[in-house]
Amino acid sequence: MEGNFLFDIRDVIQNIERAEVMSVFFPTFRRALIVDTRYKEGVGPLVRLMPMARSPQDRMRSIRRIRPEFPRPTNLTLVPWQRYVGSLISSGVWDKILARLEESGDDGILVACEKAMTELRQLESEELTAAITGDNYHTLWSREGSSG
Repeated sequence: MEGNFLFDIRDVIQNIERAEVMSVFFPTFRRALIVDTRYKEGVGPLVRLMPMARSPQDRMRSIRRIRPEFPRPTNLTLVPWQRYVGSLISSGVWDKILARLEESGDDGILVACEKAMTELRQLESEELTAAITGDNYHTLWSREGSSG
């Protein structure tokens, strides 16, 4: 699950530093961490786990539905995360997300972040268990009937 693809973590961090709204999505367990850094009097930033969207347009529509008090986001940063959840922390990406959200001064947002991280770790654990036990997975080949 650690993903055998190349991306520059500096580019990811740079995008997070200027993103208004971001979706860090986990294709392995089909969830996305939605982070909306926008806030105003009486309405803080948003951190929420949601099912993965089919397209960036679908994600924009879902954000507009859950945040009607804000105009359409000027940008949406999409980050496919095919690594372990813990690597969000070890790579420094999680700290950048937290720093962006702390700018709002909303004390409750860090609690929401911790809750989201706990839920991400739980989803990852469940997916790893399912992969090991074969739940929701299908065998592409088996030893039975093979000539080797």
